[in-house]
Amino acid sequence: MRSYPPGFEENDTLRSEFIRDLTLHVLQSPASHDAGGTPFSGEVPRTLIQYWHDPSDLPSDVRDCIASWDSLADEGFQRRMFDDASAAAYIAERFGTRERAAFESCRHPAMRSDYLRMCVILSEGGLYVDTDDVLVGDGWKDLFGDGRLKVQPLCYDIPTAGMVPTAKIWRADLPTAERIFYVNNNPIAAPVGHPVMRSALARATDRLLGDEPYPAIQATTGPGNLTAALAAHAHDLIAVGAPLDFEILRDWETIAETRWHLSYRKDERNWRYMEAD
Repeated sequence: MRSYPPGFEENDTLRSEFIRDLTLHVLQSPASHDAGGTPFSGEVPRTLIQYWHDPSDLPSDVRDCIASWDSLADEGFQRRMFDDASAAAYIAERFGTRERAAFESCRHPAMRSDYLRMCVILSEGGLYVDTDDVLVGDGWKDLFGDGRLKVQPLCYDIPTAGMVPTAKIWRADLPTAERIFYVNNNPIAAPVGHPVMRSALARATDRLLGDEPYPAIQATTGPGNLTAALAAHAHDLIAVGAPLDFEILRDWETIAETRWHLSYRKDERNWRYMEAD
């Protein structure tokens, strides 16, 4: 891989270029736990974590999405459904004053969901999925085979204002001009205390408690934040020849599908409306 300067993960262009290089690096490297074949420490617990800010105002179409995951109870999963009140109580119990203040400063349910998932995954581990995702396959079993962090790659095509299909992201001949490469913060599967989650939470907390009055959701708590944390961590591992303690998923769409035509997306509950103001 190319070398990148210190702090490159905070530069939008360099971060995107690194994630593109990283996907190709992962593609060309043999899949293994580490050079010696020893599994990474810890396992991803069978805990399903989800979030809806107001349980008294849960749309029926979102409820149907959530119900699609009910079958995991038969597979030994613990279900953790949070809302604004229970999330605030959880953070107050498990974390310090800075994290409590950061959560309170999240001005939209999407930000609070972003922040809470980092806290729970860091503290307890497990699998987080958004409440607009529907379970469609049993490939989820592969997420729990080792103690690696699992995240999904994304690529945004600027000229068409659309997403590049996941299968094309892995193509070595994919043109990269005017495209943004990053990772999603949905799903996230990780063991307790993964360093990427620790860094992502710390970065989000710093930004939320910083001088910017209205920090952007995507860059502060969302995919941009997780991408920055992952990029810095991956760069450090590769620089010293250490095994990668994360996996970039290639087939999440065979496990779950996002339902885009949901009622809440048409009003202020959709964070994109707020970001457009």
